[in-house]
Amino acid sequence: MGLTHLPADQIAAVVTSLEMRRRPPLRPVPDSPLRLVRWARPEPEKYRALFRRVGARWLWFSRLVMDDAALTAIVHDTQVQVFAAVDRAGVEVGMVELDFRSAGTCEIGYFALVPELTGQGHGRWLMAETLARAWVAGVNRVWLHTCTLDHPSALNFYRAQGFTPVRRTIETFTDPRVTGALPADVAPQLPLLAPTR
Repeated sequence: MGLTHLPADQIAAVVTSLEMRRRPPLRPVPDSPLRLVRWARPEPEKYRALFRRVGARWLWFSRLVMDDAALTAIVHDTQVQVFAAVDRAGVEVGMVELDFRSAGTCEIGYFALVPELTGQGHGRWLMAETLARAWVAGVNRVWLHTCTLDHPSALNFYRAQGFTPVRRTIETFTDPRVTGALPADVAPQLPLLAPTR
């Protein structure tokens, strides 16, 4: 067993892919004051604002550094569905992105609530709503991935919802706080080792 040195501006994460091969049995949807609203053809800045709110703590940055044309091509694709979880005041506090572009498959590309709502049971509600929309006619596999940068309970949460781990990979990338894609003060659980720009 060996250790691999990374430059100070790099981050490594273990990515676990999980899947469901059959629709889970029906069960009551957990109560939540939230509701899921479809965003048809969201504007890039509106999408990025919510993406940043739900994902900055976990160093989500991929959609923040895409140019508008590339992001729009994805989120306006007729085979991609974007949803916002909205509270009683109409504030967007979570997001789900479903990708049906591969035949017979639905990838849950993004699934998150703002960090302030974690641990309150809203995740179970959001997953029940997500799976109801993912398991449409013709889908025989729903999958997603999580990594060691996500919430510490994410992997166990997905397993408890019926997903089975099927693959692990290592991802390395430049720390988005170093490049300026995210502020230096996000993700305090992960020390920033290199100076920011």
